[in-house]
Amino acid sequence: MRRTKRVRQLLWRWRSNPLRRHDDLVEAWVVLAIWLVMAIGGTLTGLLTAHAADASFARLRHERHPVRAVLVASKAQAVGVGADTPYDRVRATVRWTTTDGSTRTGQAMVDYGHGHRVGSRVVVWLNSKEQLTTQPPTASAAAAEAACLGVAAAVAFGGLAFAAGRVAQWRLDQRRYDQWGREWDQVGPQWRRKTT
Repeated sequence: MRRTKRVRQLLWRWRSNPLRRHDDLVEAWVVLAIWLVMAIGGTLTGLLTAHAADASFARLRHERHPVRAVLVASKAQAVGVGADTPYDRVRATVRWTTTDGSTRTGQAMVDYGHGHRVGSRVVVWLNSKEQLTTQPPTASAAAAEAACLGVAAAVAFGGLAFAAGRVAQWRLDQRRYDQWGREWDQVGPQWRRKTT
């Protein structure tokens, strides 16, 4: 009995009622549509975003590969970064050999603090064009980042849908206020007391 009453209270806008106006019914459908758009559209947007981000990270892992390089010069030595530095990577000049046998030199971020001095071997990452690039995210880091991006996209989509719904409700409220004003202008004079 109590549950039936609660359901009837939630669905009051759809019930036949002499006090219900057309705008009340429109608002009920707008609210229902917005909640459906937020739930279904937000979920789909989040899933598609997460899938696209995961595919992008997988492509990065496929395109990039590590190579051994020789440390030529390190910015850590130039600026006096010591063993107590809070940074675990520093920019350094490295030299590596490409797959065709040519030698190249360039700037890369390398691990610091493992006894890397000029002449020591380090690992750098190259893209498909044999250019220095950053290390791609690991599979677990990529999955976590893709999930975060998916959640952010779902929340953003839901926020936009909610904002659109609030604008529609605001417009309906304005129409109701205008209608109430017009009705009061018609009925109000009849309620005023006549003084003679």
